[in-house]
Amino acid sequence: MIRGLRALIRGPGLAVPPWLLLPAAAGFAFVAGPLLALTGAVDWSHFFALVTTQASRDALSLSLRTALASTVLCVLLGVPMAVVLARVRWRVLPLLRAMVLLPLVLPPVVGGLALLYLFGRYGLVGRQLEAAGIRIAFSTTAVVLAQAFVALPFLVITLEGAMRTAGDRYERIAATLGAAPTTVWWRITVPLLRPALVSGAVLSFARALGEFGATLTFAGSLQGRTRTLPLEIYLQRENDPAAAVALSLLLVLIAVLIVLVAYRRVGVAEGREWAGGLWRWGGASRIRRAAEPGELG
Repeated sequence: MIRGLRALIRGPGLAVPPWLLLPAAAGFAFVAGPLLALTGAVDWSHFFALVTTQASRDALSLSLRTALASTVLCVLLGVPMAVVLARVRWRVLPLLRAMVLLPLVLPPVVGGLALLYLFGRYGLVGRQLEAAGIRIAFSTTAVVLAQAFVALPFLVITLEGAMRTAGDRYERIAATLGAAPTTVWWRITVPLLRPALVSGAVLSFARALGEFGATLTFAGSLQGRTRTLPLEIYLQRENDPAAAVALSLLLVLIAVLIVLVAYRRVGVAEGREWAGGLWRWGGASRIRRAAEPGELG
């Protein structure tokens, strides 16, 4: 029996202790159980009618558009932040890292209030923007900012961890061969970080798609403008519980599909090699070739 269990959980060059199966199974059941219960509560005979109402379609469209925009914003800001945290040696880095991770532990409502007092009509920056005729709070832009605020740490953590695990060996080699920092970044660092960047972006998108508290506090709930799918679910929970359950399952299915597709693309690349905590396309030989003077010139 023990041998059978060991054979079942033995992977290539890796054996997992059999006693880990029980807590692992309990953890999987803890995650899957509520989702199965949600599936069982759906009124399947009216499912498509419930998820295709005008309000539901507006909320889904808005959620996808704002989540995509917030993910782009996370990439534009988060990649440089991760590089600074992983490569630069500053005394204030622990404080900066704590500030980056703060949205992970803050209640989303608190994050929404903070954004409101920064970009609101009478906020620290919002009053100047209001004087210039720019209003952010309770607009679609506010939805994007709220989603980016709570999703940004996922991208930064993923990239920083990948960079620290991979080290800077190849970047140093390229620098000693005369490559400029910008060339090293685009030819060495970015290809190494591509899988981690995809993973971090997917996590950020999924988190933005499910954001509720900060969005409600900072952007409100206006159909077609700020009412995302989570807000629509909350609204329907009181008015039409069947619609809320159907929309909840729809949101779960979309999130699962996005994660599965993205991680499958990361995991099935040809010619990959696992090294330094990253999938390196083409193996280390490709990275070494990229570091040659002729390639970097």
